[in-house]
Amino acid sequence: MDKRTKLLRTAYWLAVITIVYNIAEGLISIYYGISDDTLSLLGFGIDSLVEVISGLGILHMVLKLQKQGDESRDTFERRALRITGSAFFLLAAGLVLGSVINIINDVKPETTIPGIIISSLSILTMYFLMKYKLFIGMKLNSDAIIADAKCTRTCFYLSIILLVSSLSYELFRISYLDIAGSLGIAYFAVKEGIEAFQKASGKISCGCSDNCHND
Repeated sequence: MDKRTKLLRTAYWLAVITIVYNIAEGLISIYYGISDDTLSLLGFGIDSLVEVISGLGILHMVLKLQKQGDESRDTFERRALRITGSAFFLLAAGLVLGSVINIINDVKPETTIPGIIISSLSILTMYFLMKYKLFIGMKLNSDAIIADAKCTRTCFYLSIILLVSSLSYELFRISYLDIAGSLGIAYFAVKEGIEAFQKASGKISCGCSDNCHND
Protein backbone atom coordinates (compact mmCIF):
# COMPACT_ATOMS: atom_id res chain seq x y z
CA MET A 1 0.00 0.00 0.00
CA ASP A 2 1.52 3.32 -1.07
CA LYS A 3 1.59 6.49 1.04
CA ARG A 4 -1.29 8.21 -0.80
CA THR A 5 -3.55 5.19 -0.35
CA LYS A 6 -2.80 5.14 3.39
CA LEU A 7 -3.55 8.86 3.68
CA LEU A 8 -6.84 8.48 1.80
CA ARG A 9 -7.80 5.58 4.05
CA THR A 10 -7.13 7.79 7.08
CA ALA A 11 -9.23 10.57 5.51
CA TYR A 12 -12.03 8.03 5.02
CA TRP A 13 -12.02 7.00 8.68
CA LEU A 14 -11.86 10.62 9.83
CA ALA A 15 -14.99 11.31 7.77
CA VAL A 16 -16.73 8.25 9.25
CA ILE A 17 -15.78 9.25 12.81
CA THR A 18 -17.07 12.78 12.18
CA ILE A 19 -20.44 11.47 10.96
CA VAL A 20 -20.90 8.95 13.78
CA TYR A 21 -19.83 11.45 16.43
CA ASN A 22 -22.14 14.18 15.11
CA ILE A 23 -25.11 11.78 15.07
CA ALA A 24 -24.50 10.77 18.69
CA GLU A 25 -23.78 14.34 19.80
CA GLY A 26 -26.82 15.68 17.96
CA LEU A 27 -29.30 13.18 19.39
CA ILE A 28 -28.01 13.52 22.97
CA SER A 29 -27.91 17.33 22.76
CA ILE A 30 -31.45 17.53 21.38
CA TYR A 31 -32.75 15.22 24.12
CA TYR A 32 -31.24 17.27 26.95
CA GLY A 33 -31.97 20.55 25.19
CA ILE A 34 -35.68 19.71 25.15
CA SER A 35 -35.87 18.10 28.60
CA ASP A 36 -33.96 20.94 30.30
CA ASP A 37 -35.42 23.83 28.25
CA THR A 38 -31.92 24.73 27.07
CA LEU A 39 -32.25 26.50 23.71
CA SER A 40 -28.51 26.77 23.06
CA LEU A 41 -28.01 23.03 23.59
CA LEU A 42 -31.01 22.23 21.40
CA GLY A 43 -29.64 24.44 18.61
CA PHE A 44 -26.20 22.89 19.02
CA GLY A 45 -27.70 19.42 18.65
CA ILE A 46 -29.63 20.29 15.52
CA ASP A 47 -26.50 21.89 14.07
CA SER A 48 -24.63 18.62 14.70
CA LEU A 49 -27.25 16.64 12.78
CA VAL A 50 -27.13 19.12 9.89
CA GLU A 51 -23.36 18.64 9.83
CA VAL A 52 -24.01 14.93 9.21
CA ILE A 53 -25.42 15.79 5.77
CA SER A 54 -22.29 17.77 4.98
CA GLY A 55 -20.19 14.91 6.36
CA LEU A 56 -21.84 12.46 3.97
CA GLY A 57 -20.83 14.72 1.10
CA ILE A 58 -17.22 14.70 2.34
CA LEU A 59 -17.27 10.92 2.72
CA HIS A 60 -18.58 10.60 -0.82
CA MET A 61 -15.80 12.88 -2.04
CA VAL A 62 -13.10 10.85 -0.25
CA LEU A 63 -14.43 7.62 -1.77
CA LYS A 64 -14.35 9.29 -5.18
CA LEU A 65 -10.75 10.38 -4.56
CA GLN A 66 -9.82 6.79 -3.74
CA LYS A 67 -11.35 5.50 -6.97
CA GLN A 68 -10.84 8.34 -9.45
CA GLY A 69 -8.54 10.92 -7.86
CA ASP A 70 -11.10 13.62 -8.73
CA GLU A 71 -12.09 16.42 -6.32
CA SER A 72 -14.68 18.08 -8.54
CA ARG A 73 -18.19 18.15 -7.06
CA ASP A 74 -20.79 15.88 -8.61
CA THR A 75 -24.60 16.03 -8.41
CA PHE A 76 -24.75 14.18 -5.07
CA GLU A 77 -22.36 16.57 -3.36
CA ARG A 78 -24.05 19.69 -4.74
CA ARG A 79 -27.47 18.42 -3.66
CA ALA A 80 -26.11 17.63 -0.18
CA LEU A 81 -24.70 21.17 0.04
CA ARG A 82 -28.03 22.76 -0.91
CA ILE A 83 -29.90 20.65 1.64
CA THR A 84 -27.28 21.54 4.25
CA GLY A 85 -27.52 25.26 3.46
CA SER A 86 -31.33 25.25 3.67
CA ALA A 87 -31.21 23.36 6.98
CA PHE A 88 -28.75 25.87 8.45
CA PHE A 89 -31.00 28.81 7.50
CA LEU A 90 -34.03 27.07 9.04
CA LEU A 91 -32.01 26.37 12.18
CA ALA A 92 -30.96 30.03 12.48
CA ALA A 93 -34.55 31.22 12.00
CA GLY A 94 -35.80 28.72 14.58
CA LEU A 95 -33.21 29.80 17.13
CA VAL A 96 -34.04 33.49 16.70
CA LEU A 97 -37.77 32.75 17.02
CA GLY A 98 -37.15 30.50 20.01
CA SER A 99 -35.06 33.21 21.67
CA VAL A 100 -37.89 35.73 21.26
CA ILE A 101 -40.43 33.27 22.69
CA ASN A 102 -38.18 32.43 25.64
CA ILE A 103 -37.69 36.13 26.40
CA ILE A 104 -41.45 36.84 26.26
CA ASN A 105 -42.33 33.81 28.41
CA ASP A 106 -39.28 34.17 30.66
CA VAL A 107 -38.25 30.54 30.05
CA LYS A 108 -35.17 29.49 32.00
CA PRO A 109 -33.17 26.27 31.63
CA GLU A 110 -33.54 23.81 34.49
CA THR A 111 -29.83 23.07 34.26
CA THR A 112 -27.02 23.52 31.74
CA ILE A 113 -24.72 20.84 33.15
CA PRO A 114 -25.35 18.53 30.15
CA GLY A 115 -24.30 21.43 27.90
CA ILE A 116 -21.07 21.84 29.87
CA ILE A 117 -20.25 18.14 29.58
CA ILE A 118 -21.22 17.81 25.90
CA SER A 119 -19.39 20.97 24.82
CA SER A 120 -16.23 20.02 26.74
CA LEU A 121 -16.14 16.62 25.05
CA SER A 122 -16.89 18.24 21.68
CA ILE A 123 -14.06 20.75 22.05
CA LEU A 124 -11.56 17.92 22.55
CA THR A 125 -12.98 15.81 19.72
CA MET A 126 -13.29 18.63 17.19
CA TYR A 127 -9.77 19.87 17.97
CA PHE A 128 -8.36 16.40 17.26
CA LEU A 129 -10.39 16.02 14.05
CA MET A 130 -9.55 19.55 12.90
CA LYS A 131 -5.79 19.09 13.32
CA TYR A 132 -5.69 15.59 11.85
CA LYS A 133 -7.83 16.51 8.82
CA LEU A 134 -5.62 19.54 8.15
CA PHE A 135 -2.51 17.34 8.38
CA ILE A 136 -3.95 14.76 5.96
CA GLY A 137 -5.24 17.44 3.59
CA MET A 138 -1.84 19.12 3.39
CA LYS A 139 -0.07 15.80 2.84
CA LEU A 140 -2.47 14.98 0.00
CA ASN A 141 -2.48 18.57 -1.27
CA SER A 142 -6.28 18.33 -1.20
CA ASP A 143 -8.22 21.61 -1.07
CA ALA A 144 -11.42 19.69 -0.25
CA ILE A 145 -10.00 17.92 2.81
CA ILE A 146 -8.34 21.13 4.02
CA ALA A 147 -11.67 22.94 3.63
CA ASP A 148 -13.35 20.16 5.63
CA ALA A 149 -10.78 20.65 8.39
CA LYS A 150 -11.68 24.35 8.50
CA CYS A 151 -15.38 23.46 8.67
CA THR A 152 -14.54 21.29 11.67
CA ARG A 153 -12.89 24.38 13.14
CA THR A 154 -16.31 26.10 12.98
CA CYS A 155 -17.76 23.21 15.00
CA PHE A 156 -14.93 23.77 17.47
CA TYR A 157 -15.97 27.44 17.82
CA LEU A 158 -19.62 26.44 18.30
CA SER A 159 -18.57 24.09 21.10
CA ILE A 160 -16.76 26.97 22.82
CA ILE A 161 -19.88 29.16 22.52
CA LEU A 162 -22.00 26.41 24.08
CA LEU A 163 -19.49 25.85 26.88
CA VAL A 164 -19.28 29.57 27.73
CA SER A 165 -23.06 30.09 27.71
CA SER A 166 -23.76 26.86 29.64
CA LEU A 167 -21.08 27.50 32.25
CA SER A 168 -22.10 31.15 32.63
CA TYR A 169 -25.75 30.23 33.16
CA GLU A 170 -24.89 27.55 35.71
CA LEU A 171 -22.85 30.12 37.65
CA PHE A 172 -25.14 33.16 37.44
CA ARG A 173 -28.60 31.73 36.58
CA ILE A 174 -29.37 34.53 34.12
CA SER A 175 -31.67 33.27 31.35
CA TYR A 176 -30.27 35.71 28.79
CA LEU A 177 -26.96 33.86 28.89
CA ASP A 178 -28.55 30.76 27.35
CA ILE A 179 -30.31 32.96 24.79
CA ALA A 180 -27.01 34.67 23.93
CA GLY A 181 -25.48 31.24 23.32
CA SER A 182 -28.35 30.24 21.02
CA LEU A 183 -28.00 33.48 19.03
CA GLY A 184 -24.27 32.87 18.70
CA ILE A 185 -25.02 29.44 17.23
CA ALA A 186 -27.61 31.05 14.92
CA TYR A 187 -24.97 33.48 13.64
CA PHE A 188 -22.60 30.66 12.70
CA ALA A 189 -25.51 28.69 11.18
CA VAL A 190 -26.21 31.58 8.80
CA LYS A 191 -22.53 31.75 7.81
CA GLU A 192 -22.42 28.01 7.21
CA GLY A 193 -25.64 28.19 5.19
CA ILE A 194 -24.27 30.93 2.93
CA GLU A 195 -21.02 29.04 2.38
CA ALA A 196 -22.89 25.80 1.59
CA PHE A 197 -24.88 27.49 -1.18
CA GLN A 198 -21.76 29.23 -2.51
CA LYS A 199 -19.95 25.89 -2.73
CA ALA A 200 -22.96 24.23 -4.38
CA SER A 201 -23.08 26.95 -7.04
CA GLY A 202 -19.33 26.82 -7.61
CA LYS A 203 -18.72 30.39 -6.45
CA ILE A 204 -16.13 29.20 -3.96
CA SER A 205 -14.15 25.97 -3.92
CA CYS A 206 -13.83 25.75 -0.15
CA GLY A 207 -15.90 26.72 2.82
CA CYS A 208 -15.76 27.54 6.52
CA SER A 209 -12.37 29.14 6.01
CA ASP A 210 -10.65 32.48 5.73
CA ASN A 211 -8.86 31.72 2.48
CA CYS A 212 -11.50 30.59 0.01
CA HIS A 213 -10.91 31.34 -3.62
CA ASN A 214 -13.16 31.57 -6.65
CA ASP A 215 -13.53 28.55 -8.94
